[in-house]
Amino acid sequence: MNSTRRKLAIATWSSPREGNIYGKLVMDAGEAVAYVEHLRKTTGEKVTVGHIVGKAAAMAMKAAPGLNGRIVLGKYVPHETVDVTFLVALEDGRDLAKTKIPRADEKSVADIAKALAEGVGKLRGGKDADFEKSKGIVRALPSWLLKPILWTTGFLTGSLGVAAFGLEPFPFGSCIITNVGAFGVDEGYAPPTPFARVPVLILVGAVREQPAVVAGKVVPRPLVTITATVDHRFIDGAQLGQLAKVLRKGFEEPWTLDGLAKAPWATSDAPEAHATNGG
Repeated sequence: MNSTRRKLAIATWSSPREGNIYGKLVMDAGEAVAYVEHLRKTTGEKVTVGHIVGKAAAMAMKAAPGLNGRIVLGKYVPHETVDVTFLVALEDGRDLAKTKIPRADEKSVADIAKALAEGVGKLRGGKDADFEKSKGIVRALPSWLLKPILWTTGFLTGSLGVAAFGLEPFPFGSCIITNVGAFGVDEGYAPPTPFARVPVLILVGAVREQPAVVAGKVVPRPLVTITATVDHRFIDGAQLGQLAKVLRKGFEEPWTLDGLAKAPWATSDAPEAHATNGG
């Protein structure tokens, strides 16, 4: 039998017709990994590099009001808040769900980690009522009937902001993030998901120790590749470049995401930054 994820995929995509921009950033993850270690020690939350990317993406979306919105009947309509959605693997990867973090730009990195952990716990424990309801509908319908229902549901919830078929208004928010690095994948690109009605999809790769040029010398550094799929109707290449600058600064100086002027360890020895697959 087709899994829920496979049925959704079959009912969602056909031949490509939309214009999308694909881009990637290869960034030094040393400061991000050090900040992760700092937050784990000081907050007790299981912070990862992926949470830093989520906060940085939220700040980048806030800096690009022309991207933080949706298209309704050919007209751009901005969202009132910056909500970021993280995809969650279920049943050893056989199914996929999501947890939305409302007002992610207003939350600290640790708060995002806490909210995501709570959402993941509900999903994996079968206690997310909306997901359980929508999953039942998907499993009950044949793929040929699911396709028009997905389009209708996406339009109602993602464009108009109406609750329908067990989904809340704007269920995917402004941006979708998936952490393929947790599965050991270094780099990948997310396909556009029409029913989500989201202009930006971000994939976070694994942090790997690789050769890098620092001060003119080749040295081993923890690097991470972050890729993005962006709906061309919302933004062009020049604007995307400005967005990338905000994302890069937030990732390479992660303490600024929490409103700090300098690294917490700036006056002492920095925590040792290990290359990990977390995030």
